[in-house]
Amino acid sequence: MREVVRTVSQQQAAQLLHNKFVVVLGDSIQRSVYKDLVLLLQKEKYLSMNQLKTKGEMSFEQDQLVEGGCLGEMHNGTLYREIRQFQSPHHLVRFYFVTRIYSCYMQSILEDFRSGLKPDVVIVNSCVWDISRYKCNWTDDYKNHLYKFFDELRGTLPEKTLVIWSLTMPLGERIRGGFLVPEIEQKASHLRFDVIEANFYSATLADAYGMDVLDLHFNFRFSLHHRTKDGVHWNALAHRKITSLLLQHIAQAWGIIMPCPLTPVEHTKGTDQQPSWGNALRSAERHPAKENYGGYSEEFFSDSLTYEYLNFEDNKPQPQTSHHKAARARRRAFTTSQPHLPVHRQHYKHGQVRRGFDYSSHHHFEPYGMHYHHHVMKSRHPRHHYAPYTHHRQMQHAHYGHYY
Repeated sequence: MREVVRTVSQQQAAQLLHNKFVVVLGDSIQRSVYKDLVLLLQKEKYLSMNQLKTKGEMSFEQDQLVEGGCLGEMHNGTLYREIRQFQSPHHLVRFYFVTRIYSCYMQSILEDFRSGLKPDVVIVNSCVWDISRYKCNWTDDYKNHLYKFFDELRGTLPEKTLVIWSLTMPLGERIRGGFLVPEIEQKASHLRFDVIEANFYSATLADAYGMDVLDLHFNFRFSLHHRTKDGVHWNALAHRKITSLLLQHIAQAWGIIMPCPLTPVEHTKGTDQQPSWGNALRSAERHPAKENYGGYSEEFFSDSLTYEYLNFEDNKPQPQTSHHKAARARRRAFTTSQPHLPVHRQHYKHGQVRRGFDYSSHHHFEPYGMHYHHHVMKSRHPRHHYAPYTHHRQMQHAHYGHYY
């Protein structure tokens, strides 16, 4: 089966994030977001099923486990920790596993930002654990923690840092997963509706704080055939789509025109480059619609797919032609063998095109122009960020030669 996807190439990803520090915060889905980005920065491949399922390993595609994971106790509790980091001569990507949007642990992460290298991009989401593992009446607690997190994050990061709040993706009608311990199984049946409510709160507040909002729930509402059998996680093709959306969003925020051609993907068994899931139509028809929820049309509440919606492209209907302190000290002590991001950069003239990019100056291209910007919830927040390759980045770590 063939599917048409608009994706970012390895060369485009590597060039867009050249000399950039990217931080990913969140749960197991965010870990897979981190993994797919790390993989794409190195090669044109998709994540394998084993890579998607594995957590806490010592190394993944040349990255390093900094803290937690198999270095500590492996469990599904709210105190599970995992910090990963990938470093190349021109890229730095870090992942923090979090189970609550604001906590003592999150405060320690923000302290890392205050005392260490400042990230250029922060991709963050925290929802499913927040609304299922702590309190039955989660609404007020989640709202208050969102306020505290966004308020402290805004006071911690420099204005030029691009913060992308990604909304939680659609959950299945029947779900199971590491976060769903037996004592909260009664919540499973309505958790997908709670996610919609929580997404509304978080998106509204993130926008009010001037953060960018990437609505993955909306983008994947017609792509449920890419969700795995547990009703929570997503396959390799979905994660490459997420990575492409994020990178297109980043390019738009920085005023870069990055063409992403339509790429046909063939689904066959046994290859990482061509992830297989098969039987899309059968899985799409598995759960017939029962009744409307809250006045929304079927596609917003049902696991059933209308047969027209089996295409990733812009999510438009297109018929298919074929079927705590000590921890902070340890993290600061973590060093790597290579110094971060050499100061040598290529200098391009304004408006000059190199390898599929149009590096127009801010005088000629306005970031978040309405014509180009269609992946963000709101477009009224200007981004005060330098355009890549236009000047040297200040080397904050040069004296010490490491990241912490």
